[in-house]
Amino acid sequence: MISLRNCRASCNDSAIHRGIRTKIRNMRGVHTTYAYWACRMSIRGWISPISYVSGTSTGTGTMDEKDDCTHATIEDIKSASLLPDELDRAAERRLLWKCDLHVVPILTVLFMFAFLDRINIGNARLMGLERDLRMTGHQYNIALFVFFVPYILFEVPSNMLLKKMRPSWWLSGIMFAWGVFSSSCAVAEVVSDADSATGILTVCQGVTKSFQGLVVCRVLIGVFEAGFMPGSVYVINMYYRRHELQWRLNVFFSASIVAGAISGLLAYAINNMDGVAGYSGWRWIFILEGLATIVVAVIAKFIVVDWPETARFLNEDERALLLRRLAQDQGEARMDRLDKKSLRRAFSDPKIYLGPLMYFGIVNTGYAVSFFTPTILNQLGWTAVRAQVMSIPIYCVATVIALSAAYTSDRLRHRYLFTLAGCLIATMGYVILLCQASVPVGARYFAVFAITGGGYLTQPILMGWLSNNMAGHYKQSIASAMQIGFGNCGGLVASNIFFKEEAPRYTTGYGVSLGMTWICGAACALFLTYLVRENRIRDAGRRDWRLELPQDEVENLGDDHPAFRFTY
Repeated sequence: MISLRNCRASCNDSAIHRGIRTKIRNMRGVHTTYAYWACRMSIRGWISPISYVSGTSTGTGTMDEKDDCTHATIEDIKSASLLPDELDRAAERRLLWKCDLHVVPILTVLFMFAFLDRINIGNARLMGLERDLRMTGHQYNIALFVFFVPYILFEVPSNMLLKKMRPSWWLSGIMFAWGVFSSSCAVAEVVSDADSATGILTVCQGVTKSFQGLVVCRVLIGVFEAGFMPGSVYVINMYYRRHELQWRLNVFFSASIVAGAISGLLAYAINNMDGVAGYSGWRWIFILEGLATIVVAVIAKFIVVDWPETARFLNEDERALLLRRLAQDQGEARMDRLDKKSLRRAFSDPKIYLGPLMYFGIVNTGYAVSFFTPTILNQLGWTAVRAQVMSIPIYCVATVIALSAAYTSDRLRHRYLFTLAGCLIATMGYVILLCQASVPVGARYFAVFAITGGGYLTQPILMGWLSNNMAGHYKQSIASAMQIGFGNCGGLVASNIFFKEEAPRYTTGYGVSLGMTWICGAACALFLTYLVRENRIRDAGRRDWRLELPQDEVENLGDDHPAFRFTY
């Protein structure tokens, strides 16, 4: 049995909806059978289902022509009132296969290069960066720290700008800009062509002669990398329903894990170039990886996808099917306009602040591992070269864990327990390392596996969980950028808690990281509590008063719409 409001949640026809709304007001507690939802919920009754009233939107740009076209398309689709099981399943499978081939893989590859350029400083340190630049004290920590300041500040503005242009220009551009444009031309084009700049500044790191030059390069890399991750997550959101999203996000996010493994492998290989052309091996890390980023950015311009309404890899029928699926998934929980009321609702929503807090707690684990694993392994007694090689299996195992968790999470349509599992696994690793004086090297090596696996299991689940509970593409854009942007303040912490004088025990680093892991755990519990409570309030009809608001406001409520149900 299922409440009448779930039947209402799956109906798009406005006349039917008004009739059901009237019945709900007059018949509290009345239940009826609804085969599709009853089947879904009886199978997984203890899990809140990811319903077809969803936050996944159709993601339009703001150009006049696109707005007019999109509005007409959605209005036409809205009247169809088709149930999910009425769609052509074979056509859907073909459509998903096409999206999986064209949307996620290229963004995953680009993210891998972005993350390589961000973390290769950890390998460079092991190969003599501090010695050659005569860095002392906490200067390495400062070089890590300065990256995150612009990275955090520019993420939300970057995502807002992304909506005003084509992703193929923006996302490939932020890899390319400052090596191509100069002077006044840069003012016009750096905003829209910013991604291979990351590569050129990474090359500049390789030829810098001082600590000050390294800091400048790190700041500029932070500026131009800021928009890539939240922008990519937003674009992926535009192509999939909620219950299809987590697997794709984890595939995308696994690029950062693979980058960790490749970084160690490349450092091991590039170490043999030490002295070539008079450059140390660590300089060649920056030069070669930066040049590779530039080349990939040029290619990416032609293969990164744009918004669903204009997706060139789909024919007309496939685009119509994609938009219909997204419209059904979204139901009435839309936010197609960004005005004062919608902004006020968005920024008064507790979820939009809990999202960054959850991410803040766990992202410290990812960055601490990326920046300091080579050093930690080196201080287990292995040589610098062997430490680079021994870091590779850690990231391979973390990749398997993250992808397995994503697949299972989507199958079960559940998120919370996976975040809890990740926190517990990471906790085990931190406890072992805090007690490392009394444990053998093998156990300490295992602890690094646990920390990496737990952290990388949780991070992408958190991104998918927040996105699942945000309706309307404007709100999704803001929420995604805030979660990743302000959540990355954890990177500021990670770059300043591993002190050279505390090596090899790093008591402060491991202790603070453990505490932050449980900041994430506590925030996840609060997020879960809020979602459960809000669903119960809506089940009781105590949010139906919002349906009496002016019609244009009702149509722009997003996840504040009484028909929307949160998932956990």
